Amino acid sequence: MKHNDWQQYVGLECYQPPASEALGSVVIAATARGIARLDFMDNDQVSQLSQRPSDLTRTCRTQLEEYFAGQRQQFDLPLDAAGTDFQHQVWQSLSRIPYGETRSYGELAEGLGRKGAQRAIGAANGRNPIAIIVPCHRVIGSDGSLTGYAGGIGRKQWLLAFEAQEVPLELQPG
Repeated sequence: MKHNDWQQYVGLECYQPPASEALGSVVIAATARGIARLDFMDNDQVSQLSQRPSDLTRTCRTQLEEYFAGQRQQFDLPLDAAGTDFQHQVWQSLSRIPYGETRSYGELAEGLGRKGAQRAIGAANGRNPIAIIVPCHRVIGSDGSLTGYAGGIGRKQWLLAFEAQEVPLELQPG
């Protein structure tokens, strides 16, 4: 996303998770209706953004802090992601994948009554604008392989290991 594109949001805040060496920074963007984006950004890019924290981005940051401290497994935030009806259906199904578990694209397609639509599910998953909160990192290939992730496979691998409590203690927050 270009620097100027971030200016459209009423709230904008950068958060550096405890595992920022592995994840980078997290940029939270909100409209008046809800969280619209949560993206990963390399730490050196964050200084280019003019932050405008809002009540909603502060609440989101608090919930992210709880998540990284192992105190939160689900988020309770209003969301305002731009997307098609189909994308919203996929994103809602992602939100139902329990913490610490994964699903394949085929399982998501079956759950939506769209057996054989794995590619369409994958495309919608890849367009998820709200990482972590809408847990697209929990989707894997049918053979258990880590497949594409907009934030990068390394971040996906770290998040899955963190949720499975397999991250070495020195990398865990707290």
